Amino acid sequence: MLFIGPPGSGKTMLSSRIPTVLPPLGFDEALEVTKVYSVAGKLPPDQPLVVTRPFRSPHHTISDAGLIGGGQYPRPGELSLAHRGVLFLDELPEFKKHVLEVLRQPLEEGRVTISRAAVSLEYPGDVMLVAAMNPCPCGYLGDEKHHCSCTPIQIQRYRSRLSGPLLDRIDLHVEVPAVPYRDLKQEQGSISSAVMQERINAARQVQQERYAGLHFSSNSELTGKWLERFCPLTENEHDFLEGAVQRLGMSARAFVRVLRISRTIADLAGDRDLSIIHLAEAINYRGLDRQSRE
Repeated sequence: MLFIGPPGSGKTMLSSRIPTVLPPLGFDEALEVTKVYSVAGKLPPDQPLVVTRPFRSPHHTISDAGLIGGGQYPRPGELSLAHRGVLFLDELPEFKKHVLEVLRQPLEEGRVTISRAAVSLEYPGDVMLVAAMNPCPCGYLGDEKHHCSCTPIQIQRYRSRLSGPLLDRIDLHVEVPAVPYRDLKQEQGSISSAVMQERINAARQVQQERYAGLHFSSNSELTGKWLERFCPLTENEHDFLEGAVQRLGMSARAFVRVLRISRTIADLAGDRDLSIIHLAEAINYRGLDRQSRE
């Protein structure tokens, strides 16, 4: 997930609250996380088992070895320390480009392979990547209250720090506008983390029952024949999706991710079958794809 918005709009706060609505760690997941922290030497002496989902937020000056692991004596990096949790990258374009590029394969495979002359190691890295960025160098492009001082060339150069293949691997591009004062003072009408977590747990339970007996248990793992089986589309839905893919120039990877997100949107809504409404909402989360075609 990539949050895009001006400074102070709440991108970092939203990201830090995501672990509070995620399902609790299962026992097997807790063992996996605990092993990583033990190998990394970061397991507290009074905590024999990690029972909460990790939230890691490395600084943008981090090296590639610090992010995915490695070094003279290979150790798990921030990606593995966030296993089964959230890896938050604030000010995403400020990270060195080659550091971000090393994330591509681990994000696809959910693990990190580190090869040395004498040994080859594999660390887990199944994370929810959450990132945040400004829409432009000054941060105020499209903001109604502030004037953007950036030139088109500066904006293009800023966004080009993020490669297409990396953005392809991010399911949701979410625009986070500045919050008006009337919304800041509003005390009612918001949904609590407890209610959100209840809805998410219900959707997760639906997925576990749907994929019972298979080698996966969530929509994010749907590929190939399983995608066709569990995300069937009518002729009208195929036509709608084909038009969106052509207009936005989506890659095959982005197409698959749109279907997965549509399936999850339907699960959260309690709908058994996909519809154009679910597809349209999923496509709407590909904000950077739309902007690149404008």
